[in-house]
Amino acid sequence: MTTKQNYFLSQPHQPFFLLGIANAIVMMLLFALSYKGIFTLSIDTTAFHVYSLAYLVFSNVFTGFLFTTFPRFNQTEVIEKRYYTNIFYTNLAGSVLFVLGAFTTPLLSVASMLILFIAEIFTVMQLQKIFNNGRTPDKTDSLWILVANYFGIVGHLLFIAATLFGFYMLIPTAVNITFYLYLIFLAFSVGQRMIPFFSHSWAEKNPNFIKITFGLFILKTLFTSADIKLAELLVDLLLAFFMLREFLRWDLHPLQSPSILWVLHLALFWLPTAFGLSAVSLAAALFLDTSFYFLNIHLLAIGFLTTVLIGFGTRVTLGHAGMPPQADNFVTGLFIWIQAIVLFRSLFSLNIAFGWEANFLFDISFTAWILLFLLWGGRYAKILIFANDQ
Repeated sequence: MTTKQNYFLSQPHQPFFLLGIANAIVMMLLFALSYKGIFTLSIDTTAFHVYSLAYLVFSNVFTGFLFTTFPRFNQTEVIEKRYYTNIFYTNLAGSVLFVLGAFTTPLLSVASMLILFIAEIFTVMQLQKIFNNGRTPDKTDSLWILVANYFGIVGHLLFIAATLFGFYMLIPTAVNITFYLYLIFLAFSVGQRMIPFFSHSWAEKNPNFIKITFGLFILKTLFTSADIKLAELLVDLLLAFFMLREFLRWDLHPLQSPSILWVLHLALFWLPTAFGLSAVSLAAALFLDTSFYFLNIHLLAIGFLTTVLIGFGTRVTLGHAGMPPQADNFVTGLFIWIQAIVLFRSLFSLNIAFGWEANFLFDISFTAWILLFLLWGGRYAKILIFANDQ
């Protein structure tokens, strides 16, 4: 008889999802309290915020998702339990050490980053092995997923170099590579494959869609890192119009779809929306000398990335527990709550730009984020740990 402990580790997504959810709560709480001056972290607050969300939150969710689905994508055997549990325990140790280092010494933080980096190397090695051994005749989408993961390694290495050797001039490049070429492009690569499939959309895709998008992401990363705002603005407009035109061709019908599907459609359309609004914010910075305080990054990070991960995470959690992939009213409310978080965080950026002195919007934003993951974790933790034995 399978024990509850054995069930918790029986599929890759279970431990990684829970670790990602726990880190989403802890890391945001620490960042917010540090930002408000309640205590001081041993490393730069912004670097803590970006690194912790990228490599302790989103990377864990990505790993759980890909370790579960990538073998199916490529028609290979499932990953051995010993392999993915070793990576999980390494990520767990790295997460604990990172928090301890944030309160004590940067040396512990660097040690944790090295531990997490080694785990990421073994994660990507396994994905590469699956890709190499895959029997599927078409590996195009899998290739782009791999490419994004390799950029995650590059961004991770730059973060370590900046923290370990004091090369702080590398931080902007590390942030941009990690954010655009790893997090956003990886979620996009998975989404553009799976969302039309789930939606039973048989519209023929533009065969060059993902190639052109990747090229524009490269330009976006370069121009953002070099702070060439006019060129970045033009790339944003190209991304917004190119993505919107392609998504409309897919004939998704979000208004006629159940919430477990329309949340994924909504996430997709956040991409052109976010890039369009990014162009607007850059125009304001260029011509009005007004900063919208990372509005464009948060539109993508919350509107697209968080929405798509919660949507996919819900579907995978239910489906692999042998339950129908359906969202009831409570979970549908969480999908809508993510959009409220986007609104609160956007208002905080506007508050900074126009001097409203409504800094309480920051408190609302981070509290809403923590509440989202507390509620989602509270709803699905028992299924992830014990199966559907309610």
